[in-house]
Amino acid sequence: MTILRNVKAAENFMGRLTHNADLLDELTRICVENNIKMGRIDAIGAVKKACVGFYDQDKRVYEYITYNKPLEILNLTGNVSIKDGAPMVHAHVTLADHDGTAFGGHLAKGTIVFACEYTLTSFSGELLERGMDGETSLPLWKN
Repeated sequence: MTILRNVKAAENFMGRLTHNADLLDELTRICVENNIKMGRIDAIGAVKKACVGFYDQDKRVYEYITYNKPLEILNLTGNVSIKDGAPMVHAHVTLADHDGTAFGGHLAKGTIVFACEYTLTSFSGELLERGMDGETSLPLWKN
């Protein structure tokens, strides 16, 4: 099923995240405190350690990998929508180690900020809400 919403950029935010904060929690907190219910997030910077997920399509569960080392954030791209009545940040991140080897996945809790600059665009329009999708067992946008 294809879902399409006509949204308009409402406000743009730029900022720096707190050193030692959990990256996903901090982005979510900013959305909650600023009443951002739909949006787009981008970020660059570095983390002290990271946790990323990969969705196993056969088992229908996320598998997580933790990297306990300093890493550069080459790119973080995500969106904001509503899940269970509250803003939810869904982001993917590409990271690189000191050798320049890149890897990434679904941003998970446990990714600790060293330094991070973000941009956040909030959107206005009919809200996108997440609900459990029967075909994928993922909390996807619903009609």
